[in-house]
Amino acid sequence: MAANAEFNWDNADVKKKWDAFTKFGAATATEMTGKNFDKWLKDAGVLDNKTITGTMTGIAFSKVTGPKKKATFDETKKVLAFVAEDRAKKSQKSIQDELDAITEKLAKLEAPSVGGAAKTNAGGVYSRLTDHTKYTGAHKERFDAEGKGKGKSGRDDTAENTGYVGAYKNKDTYDKAHGK
Repeated sequence: MAANAEFNWDNADVKKKWDAFTKFGAATATEMTGKNFDKWLKDAGVLDNKTITGTMTGIAFSKVTGPKKKATFDETKKVLAFVAEDRAKKSQKSIQDELDAITEKLAKLEAPSVGGAAKTNAGGVYSRLTDHTKYTGAHKERFDAEGKGKGKSGRDDTAENTGYVGAYKNKDTYDKAHGK
């Protein structure tokens, strides 16, 4: 049985790395979740969706952890042994060889990677959304010709108190028409 396979790693070194992946996404975590276990294997290049898949690691994780769904450091070692057993079935190597290969890859990692995090892009959508020349209606009135905001005068409708309604076209023509 794979759970009895021998490990060739230094507990103190691997324990620090295990702690880093355990705390990934939850700073106070003391046990590793299946999601974090998969991230650990994926970052190390063990989880490749060909020889080892997320489904296989999930099954191995559930065999060891049961309904609590979190693994201690020692339980994580057992899960790795089950993963090595699954990988050995596909590669025709011994379980110990696969376990050594997995632990060697895991030992090379320092901390969880966050390289896939989304980065903002000033081009594309943002440039279209912030282009004042394409604004219409009331929003168009908030900017001058150079694109600078008009401040409060661009946001507020100010009453002119001229005695005329706002859309009256013949404003100030009475005096001209009646000679005053």
